[in-house]
Amino acid sequence: MATAPKPDDIHAAFKKDVNMTASELEKWLKTDESKSVGQDSGDGTSIGHHSGERIIDILHKKKADLTPDDEAHMHKVHSYVSRHSAQEPQHTADVETSRWRYSLMNWGHDPLKDKKK
Repeated sequence: MATAPKPDDIHAAFKKDVNMTASELEKWLKTDESKSVGQDSGDGTSIGHHSGERIIDILHKKKADLTPDDEAHMHKVHSYVSRHSAQEPQHTADVETSRWRYSLMNWGHDPLKDKKK
């Protein structure tokens, strides 16, 4: 059985995975493209969209102010970004406007920023 990562490890992974600023993510979540992707959470908004809103809250907090619930969400974000990033489309010409990228962006990760480095 795997042990839960330590808070410092989760914080480092989260900071690496979430490569959008709070303001970039907030602006993104208002777009039609953001709202067009993801699994419905049951209230008409996607799970990823709700996650993005939670990520914005976490990004505005100091590390010392993070709660165990925040750390659990940070772990969820890390797991999602790791898993979904591995499913990159074969045809990279369409990545910029792909549902794959839009979904990752709802979780605070723009895969095109990784390509620019």
